[in-house]
Amino acid sequence: MKAIQFFTTLCFLFGTLHFTQAQTPANDMLKEWERAKAYTKEYLDTMPEAGYALKPTPEMRSFAEQMLHLTDANYGFVSAATGEKSPVSFGESEKTTDKTKANVTKLVMDGYDFVITGIKKMTPAQFNENVKIFGRFDMTKAMAFAKCFEHQTHHRGQTTVYIRLAGAKPPAEKLF
Repeated sequence: MKAIQFFTTLCFLFGTLHFTQAQTPANDMLKEWERAKAYTKEYLDTMPEAGYALKPTPEMRSFAEQMLHLTDANYGFVSAATGEKSPVSFGESEKTTDKTKANVTKLVMDGYDFVITGIKKMTPAQFNENVKIFGRFDMTKAMAFAKCFEHQTHHRGQTTVYIRLAGAKPPAEKLF
């Protein structure tokens, strides 16, 4: 009887350990995207309303356009990775004529919600499946999420300069 209990306990522990290990990458990814969403929200909140139209030079995107470009890419990458139809067509967010602080914040947060929901719907095995991003780049679905994360980090980082040019202090680094 003790041998059966020992074996059952061992199987349970092994199964729990295996499940935990399988779930960790997705859980870590989810945690990082939730952090990125909150951090980006701080950027959106910090920029004064008048700064949303700010362009450091005429050929550059405005602060609003940078954030909306980030959002369009979030939809594009994640739609390709998950197979979920994006609720906005590619480039639609950046082309909006309503670039007010309230509308840009809503659109950007909706884009992060699309990413976070996409992660929650995927199984660990799906992250290892291959996908073609933008019809050109072959990679795993996990890598597509990583490339998307890199892209949003890049553009959010660019807006640090915009916030300073608007006379505001950017949010403190939120690496962890």
